[in-house]
This record gives sequence, C-alpha cells and structure tokens, in this order.
Amino acid sequence: MTEASHPTSAARGTTRPVGTTDAPGDGLGPPSRREPVVLAVLALVALVTIWRGHVDGKLEGAYGTANPPFVFGLVTKTDPWLVVAVLVLGLGSAVAPRLLDLRLRPLVFAVVLLLLAAAAGLSLNAARVGTYGWYAVFDLGPRGSFEAANEYLPGIPLLRWGIPNYLDRFAETVTSQPVNIAGHGPGPLLLMRAIGAETAGSLAALCIACAALCAPLTYWIGRTVVSERAARTAGLVAVFTPVMLLDGFTSFDAVYAAMGALAAALLLSRRTPLVVLGVVAFAICTVFSWALLGVGAAVALTVLFRDGWRPALVSAAAMGAGFVGINAWLAIGWGYDPVGTLLATEGVYRNSLAQVRPYHFWVFGSPVAWGVMLGPVVLAAAVRAALRRSPAAMAILVVVLIAAVAGFTKAETERIWLIFVPLAVVAAAPLLTRRRLPWVLGVLALQALLVQVFAETVW
Repeated sequence: MTEASHPTSAARGTTRPVGTTDAPGDGLGPPSRREPVVLAVLALVALVTIWRGHVDGKLEGAYGTANPPFVFGLVTKTDPWLVVAVLVLGLGSAVAPRLLDLRLRPLVFAVVLLLLAAAAGLSLNAARVGTYGWYAVFDLGPRGSFEAANEYLPGIPLLRWGIPNYLDRFAETVTSQPVNIAGHGPGPLLLMRAIGAETAGSLAALCIACAALCAPLTYWIGRTVVSERAARTAGLVAVFTPVMLLDGFTSFDAVYAAMGALAAALLLSRRTPLVVLGVVAFAICTVFSWALLGVGAAVALTVLFRDGWRPALVSAAAMGAGFVGINAWLAIGWGYDPVGTLLATEGVYRNSLAQVRPYHFWVFGSPVAWGVMLGPVVLAAAVRAALRRSPAAMAILVVVLIAAVAGFTKAETERIWLIFVPLAVVAAAPLLTRRRLPWVLGVLALQALLVQVFAETVW
C-alpha cells in the first residue's frame, strides 16, 4: 500500500510511498534522443580500449597490469564452494525483486539487504580456494597472496611507540611503508588498532562487514534522492554488482566505500541534524583516504543539480570546514602534518607502478575497467539517467570523468573506485524497472561468477 492510495495522502496530492523520509522524486526528464548515440559511442570506446589493452598486453608490462585495462589475470580455479555460490546468487537474484514490495518495512528491508549481501559475498569469495579466500589477500604467511606485503598489516609496527608518535611522524614514515599505507592517511591503522584488527582473519572480518553494509547504506542514499522503489532497487543492485562482490569483500577499500556511503547518506538528507553528522562523518573519511574527497564532490554536485547554487555552496563549505577542522585538530593536538603527508603520498605514487602506466591509455582504461566491473547494464542506466538530467547521475559521472582525466588512479579502479559504486547504483536505479530487475540482477550475478572462476582478481 502506498500513501497515494491513502485518503489523507490523496488529499495532499502526493505520490510518496510509505516509508520515505524526504519525499524525493526520481528527478528524471523525458527520454533523450541522444541516448542510443551516446551509449553506442561509449560502447565503442570501451571495446577499442579493451582490444588495445589485449593487443599491447601481450607485451609484458606494456600498460602495467596483467590484463589491461583490468588488473586480474586469467587463471581458472574452482572449489566445491562454487556450488554454494551458484545457488546463493541464482536464488538471490530470482527472489530479490519481491523485496520491492512496499509493505515490507524499510528497516526490515535494510536488514534483509545486509544478510543477502553477506551471503552473496561470502559464498562467491570462497568459490576459488574455499574459505581461505576470505582472508588470503591479507595473509603474510608463505601460503598467502603476494599482495599481502602491500596491504595494511605490515604497518602495525608503526603504532609500537604509541599513537601520538605515530601521528607526529606519519608524514616522515610514509615513504618507507607498503604502498597501501603510503597511499592513504593515518586513519586505517588507527581503526585497526582501536578494534583489534591486527591479524589477517580479523582484518578480513572488518572488510566483509563493511562490504555487506554498503547495500543498506546504498538504500539509505537512495531514499534521500530518488523514490522509495528506486532506492530499494539500488540496494538490491548494490548486492549483486560484480565490483562489490569481487573487490569489496576482500579489500580494505570496502571500509572506504562504507564510510563514504554513510557520509553521503547523511549529507544528502534535508534534515539539519543529519547533515551536521554528515559533515563530521565526511571529515573523518578524509583522514582515511584522500580519494573520499571525491565522494564529497559528488555530494556537492548532487545538491547543486537538485537544489541549486546556494545549497550547494553551503554543503561544499561545510564539508571544507570539516576537512580543514579535523586536520587542524590532529596537527595541533598530535603534530600531524597533512600537507607533508599528501606530498609524500604523491611522491610514492609518482615513483610506483604509475611510472609504467601511460596516461594516454589509462585515461580511458580506468573508467572502462570500473564501468565493466560495475556492470555494463548499470553504467548504461546511469548514463541514460544523466542524459535525462538526474542530479545523482550527472554528479557521479562528472566525478568519475574528473578522476579519469586527473590521472591520480591509473588502473586498479575496479577496487580503488569502489567508493563511487553506491552513488552510481543510486543514479542508475530509476531506470531499472521492476520488470527488468530479475534479469539485470541475474546478469550481474553471472558476470561475477564467471570472473571469479576464470580470473585471479588479486583482491
């Protein structure tokens, strides 16, 4: 039952469904004649980029990844858990559209999303090497992934002399640390110490929990900018999108994605207390990952396209004040040097694999890899929504374009741009109709299964 069918709602002339908070509409204009042309051009660019990557990828190290524009290499491997993954993803994608029924309360829907996401992620990431696949990427032992040395556990000794010393000397120690620590602020190790995530298993548990949380958080974002039906669609798509299933549950970037989604949901609310909390959440985000500034930009642009210049300027100023404030607090209280940290991080990146990843390829390769692993059907819907002037769609596509042109993340964007997935899914959701949703979820699930079986995704 919707409020449109309720006598009181009918008298007000509203079509808001039960359970929405701010009564947003989907904000879509009429279909554009440019949609087929734009989608065809994007498909051609993607195919040429993948073909060029495949041809030049035969030259070892030509573009700096095993299978440009993707990071993964083609190595087939399966485990009996694959049967469980097929059942969970198959049944889940078939049954999930029934959760769009608005008689299901929002809180219940969010809990079901969380459980469904956890089941899908855990089963799929055990499909190659069993449950060891849940934490192999963090395992520093002889059996572990080669990537473990680049992750966060090797940085734990930095905390040996206490948190004040860690913050005070962070900028000076960045260049001596594994690339994932050097590429981010001091937040990750502080969080790991606070919750005791100092083993491969416990760190994996944190990432798994955050990856599963991204689905209900996506739903929450959706409730602030699109209709309730579209918000529920977004939550379900977030469960099955390959990039979240394959690179979320096994990488720390899931933590960044969950933090960014929480901040975005709060900041996009029309309720002042929630927006204030959002400013605080965003400020904390920026101590974890510089890339999360991109989520702030997407929020400000969404507000701009939705509400106009003045609210957008207020939102941007509030986020800017939060960013400056938390860094000043850490600098004054503990000697943290944010400018020195950023410069050191930039130096590490400049002297890393980025040296052998040519800009002319990755300016196309990065968004192509992200879009393919997001799911072509999802990206196509987001592009169509942007052409119909959807605020959320225009905002996230502008940010992705800026990120690609800026060249700060050449390759690995299936993982690094995980923070943009919740917003992209929300942008696409209004055009993923209930009738189409079963096959959309099925295609996404099938893509995730095929990649998991035939490719070594590293994360």
